[in-house]
Amino acid sequence: MLLRHVHLGGPVSRTTLAERMGLNRSTILALTADLAAAGLVTEELPGQTGKAGRPSLVVRPESDRVYVIALDVGADRLAAARVGLGGQILDRAETARPIGTFDPADVLSVLSAMARDMIGTAEKSAVCVGVGVAFCGMVREHDGVVRYGPNIGWVDVPFGELLTGQLDLGLRVAVGNNANLGALAERERGVGAGLENLIYLHGDVGIGGGIIMGGRLLGGEGGYAGEVGHMVVNPDGRSCGCGSRGCLEAEAGELALIAAAGRSELAGRDAVEAIIDAAARGDAAARDALHQVGIWLGHGVANLVNIFNPSMVVFGGVLREIYLASAAQVRSKLAVHGLLAVRESVKLRTSALAGDATLVGAAELAFAEVLTDPLQTLARIGGS
Repeated sequence: MLLRHVHLGGPVSRTTLAERMGLNRSTILALTADLAAAGLVTEELPGQTGKAGRPSLVVRPESDRVYVIALDVGADRLAAARVGLGGQILDRAETARPIGTFDPADVLSVLSAMARDMIGTAEKSAVCVGVGVAFCGMVREHDGVVRYGPNIGWVDVPFGELLTGQLDLGLRVAVGNNANLGALAERERGVGAGLENLIYLHGDVGIGGGIIMGGRLLGGEGGYAGEVGHMVVNPDGRSCGCGSRGCLEAEAGELALIAAAGRSELAGRDAVEAIIDAAARGDAAARDALHQVGIWLGHGVANLVNIFNPSMVVFGGVLREIYLASAAQVRSKLAVHGLLAVRESVKLRTSALAGDATLVGAAELAFAEVLTDPLQTLARIGGS
């Protein structure tokens, strides 16, 4: 618990830790001594406090010495980061991918190379305590099997097991749905910090959702809850990669915006940025496309707000930029279709973590084991 406070809250005094945890100072001293001996935290004198008496030592996470590798498999990119204890991104890399079917062996090879490069940049005394992956599809989290990746053509791929073997670090690779991890990241470190009821909508080629209710991620029977991109908002609408028609991601996602704007020569995030820039400069087709996508996005948001009554809806990935450019249409549809009792208190916000929300979430997934049992985990890995 003490390590979690330091990891999420940053450097904190012993006195504050004692108050937060309801423990006496001698117990805090013993706990921090154990963690410091293991190389997980360090203690130092604070700056000038202006207060009389002996200052309380500040406990700081050992970000450079203890780290995880976070990976993100999007429908149009692969990204990697080395993230230190405390959540500090120490190194980051990204590679764009053509939209379409990904070969699993190719993805595994690229991710393994990116992870090894990240590990190679760390200090020799540093220790990697976990690997986490955010994946753009339905993931069975207990074994990392990708049950369905509609935008990249994967079905029942044992991704976690394959990547664990390929990296050969003695660490199990943990895999989670990217939107779920983005929701957790925004609640722990982003715009939704501390909120009990939050919906995070993540857009790249598709749209995914992470739903936090009562402080807990909504998982569902098989752990696949939150596939809001396949909520039908327009039954006679565009065909979707899942086989249905008029799904939210088919009407309000990146591909819908590109098609509506008539910019098929472009692709990916660059296409979204180009369309938004063109609309800002007065291009009527780009402006109309953003309005159209905003209307369907507003329908989806209204449905979600009516069903879940969140205190905040957060837009991440390319939806962050799409929402900012079509906020009037989204808010208008929410005002018309959202029930007064639920819409009057909901806030619509963009991700504070921007393009790194899913990577940050993957890092938190990777840190889970060491935060649950720090000393035993570090001893097993060989870092103490």
